[in-house]
Amino acid sequence: MEKIKKYFQRIGLELPEEIVPDSKLLKELQFAHCTTVPYENLDILRGIPLSLEIEDLYEKVVNQGKGGFCFELNGLFAWLLEQLGYKVTEYAARYLRGESSIPMRRHRVMKVEATDGVWLCDVGIGEVCPRYPVRLEEGLEQPQFDECYRLDKDPFLGWVLMDKHHGQWRQFYSFTEEPQLLVDYIAPTFYCEKHPDSPFIHQEMFSMKTAHGRFTLDGHLYKEFVDGQVSAKELSDEEMPEAYRRFGLEM
Repeated sequence: MEKIKKYFQRIGLELPEEIVPDSKLLKELQFAHCTTVPYENLDILRGIPLSLEIEDLYEKVVNQGKGGFCFELNGLFAWLLEQLGYKVTEYAARYLRGESSIPMRRHRVMKVEATDGVWLCDVGIGEVCPRYPVRLEEGLEQPQFDECYRLDKDPFLGWVLMDKHHGQWRQFYSFTEEPQLLVDYIAPTFYCEKHPDSPFIHQEMFSMKTAHGRFTLDGHLYKEFVDGQVSAKELSDEEMPEAYRRFGLEM
């Protein structure tokens, strides 16, 4: 339980005396995780091999105060939820946003069964995405903050998470309900680390959610998204260390 308590402290929460694995706690956990643990690819840029073992992820995220990308963050978050009494099933997803053809499965997501419903949870995306769990129910429009999400069904893609963008629904990512093991994530993780087509190997891809949006660092371009408004600044080399520290990282 000491490890769980420290995890709660890492994401700015106090461990409750009585843990009830319901949607209320799940909502608090996902939001807290998204707003305290950065989405970042620093180890990939530095050529440090990624480990998906829970002990290594815990050391990196909780003890060292760093972040990671989807295969790391969602893996560790799934472990936390299981320790708290939730039933978690992990899936491999296709990231569809911005794609002109059906891509490979290179995203890790989870179905979480709480005492009061079944939810899609994800703390491993740097772009605009749900900061609260999404109820796993077809066709239900689910607003949160200034965003809105919906889950559709497709004969090939399976579940498709949709988000409303400028009044139009667009595909976000998809997954089929085939449970995944840790070993299933090793190959796509290696692809993200080493393949020349990987978007993670070229420059910083940092992101942290806030109650009003998020802030990001893509290379030297720093952006803040606040209530639908965007401000951007191209940083000098001298300004980069301070930008790193905003994500809890050191150059």
